[in-house]
Parts: sequence; C-alpha cells; structure tokens
Amino acid sequence: MKLKVSLTLIFIFVTLIFSCFTFYIFSLLKDLPSAEELKNYSPVLSTKILDRNEQLITELFTEKRTWTPYKDFPSHLKLAVLAIEDHKFYHHWGINPKRIVKAAIDNLIRAKIKVGGSTITQQLAKIAFLSHKRTIERKLKELLLALQLEQNFSKNEILEMYLNQVYLGHGAYGVAQAARIYFSKNVSELTLAESALIAGLIRSPSHYSPIRHLDRAIARKNVVLKRMLLLNYISKEEYKNAVVEIPVINQTPVSSFIAPYFVEYVKEQLEKKYPSEMLYSAGLIVKTTLDLKFQKYAEEIFEGQLSALDKISKSSEPVQGAFVVLDVKTGEILAMIGGRDFKKSQFNRVTQALRQPGSAFKPIVYLSALENGFTPVSIIEDTPLLFYNDGIDWRLLSTTTDYTTLDFKKFGVKDYNEFIKEMDRLKEKNKLWIPENYRKKYHGKVTLRRALEFSLNSCSIRLIMEIGPSTVIKYARELGITTPLTNTFSLALGASEVIPLELVSAYSVFANRGIKTQPYAIIEVRDRFGNVIEKNQPQEKIVLSPESAYLITSLLKGVVERGTGIYASNLGKICAGKTGTTNDCADTWFIGYTPDIICGVWVGYDQRKTLGRDATGGRIACPIWTEFMKLATKDIPNKDFEKPDNIIEVPIDKSTGLLAGPETKPKDVYIETFLRGTEPKIFSYATVISSSTLSEPSSLEQETGF
Repeated sequence: MKLKVSLTLIFIFVTLIFSCFTFYIFSLLKDLPSAEELKNYSPVLSTKILDRNEQLITELFTEKRTWTPYKDFPSHLKLAVLAIEDHKFYHHWGINPKRIVKAAIDNLIRAKIKVGGSTITQQLAKIAFLSHKRTIERKLKELLLALQLEQNFSKNEILEMYLNQVYLGHGAYGVAQAARIYFSKNVSELTLAESALIAGLIRSPSHYSPIRHLDRAIARKNVVLKRMLLLNYISKEEYKNAVVEIPVINQTPVSSFIAPYFVEYVKEQLEKKYPSEMLYSAGLIVKTTLDLKFQKYAEEIFEGQLSALDKISKSSEPVQGAFVVLDVKTGEILAMIGGRDFKKSQFNRVTQALRQPGSAFKPIVYLSALENGFTPVSIIEDTPLLFYNDGIDWRLLSTTTDYTTLDFKKFGVKDYNEFIKEMDRLKEKNKLWIPENYRKKYHGKVTLRRALEFSLNSCSIRLIMEIGPSTVIKYARELGITTPLTNTFSLALGASEVIPLELVSAYSVFANRGIKTQPYAIIEVRDRFGNVIEKNQPQEKIVLSPESAYLITSLLKGVVERGTGIYASNLGKICAGKTGTTNDCADTWFIGYTPDIICGVWVGYDQRKTLGRDATGGRIACPIWTEFMKLATKDIPNKDFEKPDNIIEVPIDKSTGLLAGPETKPKDVYIETFLRGTEPKIFSYATVISSSTLSEPSSLEQETGF
C-alpha cells in the first residue's frame, strides 16, 4: 500500500514537472518568430552608394551588412567556416546533442555559462533573432529557434544567412563586408588564406583583429587551415601554400569619408523621399553620377594647392574652397568638394555658400549685351569712372581722373583738395563710387572681345549702363541663378552673391548650345533584389539660342588664349573659361569648360578677408582647374565646340574692329565670330587706322588681371 502511494506521488510529481516544463516551453515558443515570419525574414542591410561605374563610395547603415547569394561565396570560404565552426552542419538537424552536453559539463565546472557548443544554425538564431545575453532562457530559445529554422529553410539557405550576418569586427557584418574592410576585395576574390583568416575571426573578432593584432590573426588562420586539412577539405599542397601566405591587410579600414560632401548631398535628397528604416536598413543600392576617378584627382590637386597657400598665408585660419565638375550634356555631378575637412565643417561650399563672383559674373553681362545689339567688335570706352549717389540712383560724374572741374558742393566740400581728403569717407558712406580696373590701368577704345578677355571693369559697367541691370538680371534668372541680385551698376562687377553650383551650371549653358541641364546626383535607386524604384534623367530646357551660346564661348576661348585665364592654355586642349576676383581679393574663381565637362573652382576664407594683394582668380583658382583638367581630359579626344550654321567667321583688323582691308598688316588680322548679318560691312583702310586705332591691354594684365 505504501509503495503504491509512493509511486502515485512520484507519478504526480513527474507529471507536474513535465507539465510545468511543457508550459514553459510553449511560453518560450510564443516569444519566437512564427514560421511565416521566418519565411518573410528580411535582415538589416546597409544602403550602398555607388559611383557612375558602380564602384562603392560608402554605405549608410545601422549595421554595416551586404547580402551576397550562396553561389557567390567561394567554396574554400564556406569550407573554412564549416571546419572551424560546425563541420557536422550538413548532418545534424539544427542542434548537436554531443556538443551541448560537453558544453554543459564545461560550464558547470566553470560555474558560469562560458562555452556555447552552438551549431551554425543556433548561431544564426542568436544573431538574427535573439539577444546576446548569456542566460539559460536565451539558450533554450536558441535551441527551439534552431529547430524551427531547420524546418523552414534548406541547409544552404541557413548557411547563406549566417555568412551574410555574422559579425567579424570593425563594423563588418557578414563575410562580404569583412573582405572589403580587411582586404579591399570582393568576397569572390578571396584566397584560401584570406578565407581562413576571416573564418577565424568568428570566435572573437576583436581579439583576432588583423588590423590591431596581426600576429594573432595569422596564428588563428593557421589553426583554421590545419582543421581544414584534417577534415580533408583541402590538400596538403593547398595547406602548405596557404600557411606561408601572409595576407595583405588594409591597415586603414575602408573609409566612409570618400567624397563626403557629395555623399551628404545625396543623403539629404534620399532622406526627403525614403523613410529612415528603409534608407538605413533595407539594402538599397544608390547609383550616383559621381566619377570616383575624377573625385580622387580633384581631392589630391585641390588639397595640395590649398595646403601650399596655407604655408604662405599670414592667417591662422585655413584657406577654404569649393570645387565641382559637371557633365556638360546631362548636368550630372561628376566630382564635388565642399570644403577642406568634412569632420570639422559639414558646410558644403558648393551648394550652400553665398559668395561674390567678381568678374566671373561678367559673361552674363556680355551675353546680355550680345543679345541686345552688341557684337564681339563693338567699341567700348575703357576710361576711369566716377559715380555719385544722389539718393535715388548712381549718377556718372566723370570719365577721367581729372576731378578739378567737378561741382564740389554736391559732396559737401569747398574745393578739390578737401574733396581728395574726403574721398574715403564718401566711399564708406556710399556717396561715392569709383570702380577701377586691375592696377588702375585704362586703355581707351577697346573691342568688346578685348574688354572681356582682360576683364576690364569700366567696360563691364559701361555695358550694364547701356543695357540696364534689369536686363542682366533677366538673363541670369534664365541661366538658373536664383539668389537675390541688386538692380544696380555694381552687378556688372559681380557684387551680388551667388551659389557656386548655380554659377557653374549657368556657364554650362554656354557649353551646351543654349540648353540648360539641372545638376543632379542620383542616377537610380534599386532595392536589395535589384528592382529599380527610382530613375532620374537629365532635365533639359532651351534658354539661349545656339548662336548666342557659341558667341559667348568664342569670347571665353579668348580669355584662355590671350586673357586673364591664360594659365588654362597649359591644358593643351580647346577650352573656354573666365576668372573672377573680388576687389579685396577675398574671393577667387575660375570656371572653365570643354565640349564635354565643366569645372568650377572657388578659393577664399570662410570669414571674408583678403587672400593677398596679388591673389587673383588667374593666379589662385585657374591653376587648380588646369591641373585637374589635365588628368580628367587625358583620355578625351581634343575637339572644338560645335558651330551653328548661322555663325560665320570673318577676318578682322584688330586695330580698328573693321573688316581686314588691303592695307591691313598681316600681324593685325585675326578671325572673329559673328551671328550672320551682324559682321562689319566696312573695310579698314589706312585713313581709318590712323584716326581710330584701338588699344591692346598689356601682357602684365594678361598674367594677373581679374
């Protein structure tokens, strides 16, 4: 009787224990993903930003992870992982009881959970779905989930997920990221030795880091290789070769700061369209317009030139700058530098800065003139100018430096001597304006071409006085300048601030036969499966006639061949461009183009101050442009700009601006470009030459002018 009662109690106790355990197991199962959720599982993947040739620029991520299909993993990599982590992987059903028992005994001896004994399936369950806390409950969940994974996925699918998600140090999730970070390779390019090294990292990525502890990583690599040999995964010959191979480690992990200003520009646009969980976790592939080759050329030359400026500068503040390259035909941004150091300043001087363009604005003034009755040989007076502000507008008072005949009462002074003394005060009070040519040199009568080639300020002001500031503003708007522009004569000298990208884009209209293309940075966006979810095309708009665009380009070719941008002639290819310098030499520019690409350079200090007395666009910005373009165009054939049918070229006497006549000296003949019907109709004869010979600016201005 007592025995029967005892057996009954034991049965009840065992049943109770089993029921409690079953209930506990079911409660754990409720916390695990369902079979449907497992099948629809989508890992956290980084968004890849690629250049136009699909070279990786950087990644946006919460966890840096790249998804690679099972078939793209080299077999020796898969075998290396299996050898060191779970060589029975293809023979168990998710868990390995022997390993679990052994691990449990070891943990009891150590009195804490230290040894895992986990299969690859269990490891996947942990890294993909569970926390990393070392508790009994988490371990039980790991076992249960491993069984579920084995029921819902094939062995190859499980191994694929594992290889794509296992953490391997230095921000690398998955073997593809590890291959890129440690060896700068695609995963398919890994050698046996490199695969073994990566497989060896799984146990402890920080302890075996090849960047910090190369000796440990090599020793661990050899352990993996030895294990592969014992399992007959590799031959003795393969083993010997791989053991002696010392993998070349990328000591500087792949940087996320390649083209940082461009990346940030792209990211800002993506954030406007895609939710953050999609942008940073869904594995988007963003193909951009950037050309990494161009970007590297630009960064090397730009930093080198500005560092040299820092050495001769008396300022403790580093010289800053902006650099941007566009495809003339499409508006694609091929390279972008928004500043010297992105870590110190994220302010993008290409897209956000407002700077005075100085003479770099003049082509818009000259375009306005050509569209309103002027030709390249129109005669302009290059003489000193003095303006007085009467409270309503600027009034021209003098075209000479002889101020003795002025009405001094206008200025509140009694005579010439007092006027001279008060000039600076009157300028500060915005009562007096005396725009000056570079080094205060004037040349009398010059052609419109020569006035632009040598950037003569007085001629630009005379043009805007003739056609009106509002006309110039209208053309600036059509070319894409959106910033506020002052409706005053000083607009002719680039006194109104512009955004560098907008000004460079405006010039591209001249190069592109009057067609404006909106600058853009993203070609397409694909999802992780390769489906295109966004595709961008060039946005084109005709804003000028091909003839007007060609005429301005012809004038700007002269700036390079003979004028202030002559340094750019060192390119050795047909190009056009314009220098720019503000009066105090605080802003220096050069914007130039070939028929294929356009590049704009600005150099100055963030806090406006002079770069130096002789710091002009021709001396500071133009050399940066030229040295970059030498590299960028080395593989591009030299070709001229396409000439519209309605454009003609005729021989001109440069001393008069008239048609070259029988008595014109050969050295005075050059070929000028005109819209058909606007060319001169009068030949230059000796009597005309003697009475109205035009002036030629000096070679000194050619080298140093604005």
